[in-house]
Amino acid sequence: MARGGFPGMGNMGNMMKQVQKMQKQMAEMQKELEEREVEASAGGGAVTVKVNGKKEILAIEIDKDVVDPDDVEMLQDLIMAATNEALRNADDMVNREMQKVTGGMNIPGLF
Repeated sequence: MARGGFPGMGNMGNMMKQVQKMQKQMAEMQKELEEREVEASAGGGAVTVKVNGKKEILAIEIDKDVVDPDDVEMLQDLIMAATNEALRNADDMVNREMQKVTGGMNIPGLF
């Protein structure tokens, strides 16, 4: 029996140390991911959007051949599609890297 008369309590300290270690690793990983960049494009590369791990838009590149004053809606759609894809790519990047830290555990609300 562990000290204090409760079986398994000796493992509680080890488990808490592991949780603290994982929390530290996750904080470090989140900081690193905030600086990483991903991008996506739409319209065969006509519009490219670059975002970071904090889901901040860093750059939008628009091919001048796509700019048609008579068809602004198409350009808006391309920008929206590229932005949404870039944000999905950022989410995927963060999830992949965090799973490495958590050992694949799915912890709801973690990231």
